Amino acid sequence: MKRRLTILFLLLLIAGVCFLFRARLEAALGVVGQKLAAKKTVDQRLQEYGPAARTRLRPHFDQAKAAFPPKRLVLLGIKDERRLEIHAPGADGKLRFIRSHPILATSGVAGPKLREGDAQVPEGIYPIESLNPNSSYHLSLRVGYPNAFDREQARREGRMKLGGDIMIHGKAVSIGCLAVGDEAAEDLFVLAADTGLKIIEVVLTPVDFRLGKNLPKAASLPPWSESLYESIKARLRDLPTSNPR
Repeated sequence: MKRRLTILFLLLLIAGVCFLFRARLEAALGVVGQKLAAKKTVDQRLQEYGPAARTRLRPHFDQAKAAFPPKRLVLLGIKDERRLEIHAPGADGKLRFIRSHPILATSGVAGPKLREGDAQVPEGIYPIESLNPNSSYHLSLRVGYPNAFDREQARREGRMKLGGDIMIHGKAVSIGCLAVGDEAAEDLFVLAADTGLKIIEVVLTPVDFRLGKNLPKAASLPPWSESLYESIKARLRDLPTSNPR
């Protein structure tokens, strides 16, 4: 009799554990299912945000007498002024200023990004690698850091972990990225998708060299920074200056 009670107790205990495990498993699967269901594709985001974003963008392109979507796109991020400019070619092929967005949050100081965790916004000329329709910061455009120049300098100096995941994204908080707010992120996301990532260039500069500005004297710069800034200055010669809007 005692043995039967022991077996019955064990069976009840196992049943209870199985019931609890099943409930937790179902709850976990439910959360996973909800997250998967919430994931959106780039095309779905374009359907969601495209019409309003294009309505906001077109007047700026029309005013600049530039085609929309453009045959080429340059995004200029000026770190000390916290401004992101959009440039696209006119009918003559020359780049024209389209509009600018304030950078609402960023981090770091003048000088290139050297390593993971230094909170620096990179400096240089980069592609847009991809679009993230499910960013934690609304929508985001992934900047192609590190580029070949960054990798070569790191190789020479023996630096291994260069960092990454540099984004232009929504919201108003950022460490090492460029936060431009949700509406601007929608416009840039749609503009990038409509233009095509292969013909987009991102120029990130510490100051606006077009205006003859120099870096702060206190800036701590690597020995190869002069070469970096010469390449940025050469690139900026193609971009017209304009007062921020």
